[in-house]
Amino acid sequence: MAANIDKRPIGVFDSGLGGLTAMAALMRLLPGEDICYLGDTGRVPYGVRSRETIQKYARQDMQFLERQNIKAAVVACGTVSAVALEQLTAEFDIPVYGVIEPAVRAALSATKTGNIGILGTEATIASGAYERQLRTARPEVTLTSVACPLFVPLVENGRVSPGDVVIETIVSEYLAPIRQSGVDTLILGCTHYPLLEAVISRFLGPSVTLISSGAAAAALVVNELTDAGLLNGQNADGIHRYFVTDSVAGFERLASLFLQQDVSGEVEQVIVG
Repeated sequence: MAANIDKRPIGVFDSGLGGLTAMAALMRLLPGEDICYLGDTGRVPYGVRSRETIQKYARQDMQFLERQNIKAAVVACGTVSAVALEQLTAEFDIPVYGVIEPAVRAALSATKTGNIGILGTEATIASGAYERQLRTARPEVTLTSVACPLFVPLVENGRVSPGDVVIETIVSEYLAPIRQSGVDTLILGCTHYPLLEAVISRFLGPSVTLISSGAAAAALVVNELTDAGLLNGQNADGIHRYFVTDSVAGFERLASLFLQQDVSGEVEQVIVG
């Protein structure tokens, strides 16, 4: 019997550029799939906003992607995954995947000591979503959670390189409790944070395994869509479309950091909500 084929694109959204870390993983794992990316750059960051505002923004982002006739959505945002995933799953009739559960699975698989750190936005850490899932799966884990409110705006402004005194100062301040706690595994609980991997690793040392929530989510989505028969089955490269709610030029410039390729001329500014 022939395999099912679904030609519709996969939708990915985030408050800004961070979700491109998840999209980059999807592009690598599923080169033939069409993907639509929405970065709500006009309202970034989400992590400092109220639960009600985050849920409203997330619903509007999903409604926009739904109009692109997507077959599945990746909530490539730790904040939305923490406070609005259940709502989105209930309200929309397509599979919706967050970043928390896959990152938790990856961290539990990676840790040797059960001593795990979690970095996230203020809203993500306040929600306790990572902690609940980790303790449900393994009650004896030792957890150290740190909110990093300045990471997203610094990444959105390209301040991500080792040697940049601003980001290195902020990393050393935020991650001092993580280093002191002796974790062997650290969840980067916001999809912006993998752009800081080099700076974070330099501060913590090579003995700490970093878990990218976006990459972990992409791996789960690949398995889920394969099992559900929702892949498009084409051998040609997929079509990638990018939508933003603020400056196209700013997104094009910084997207090259995330995707390691030029997206000039492929980005469209849209109104969401």
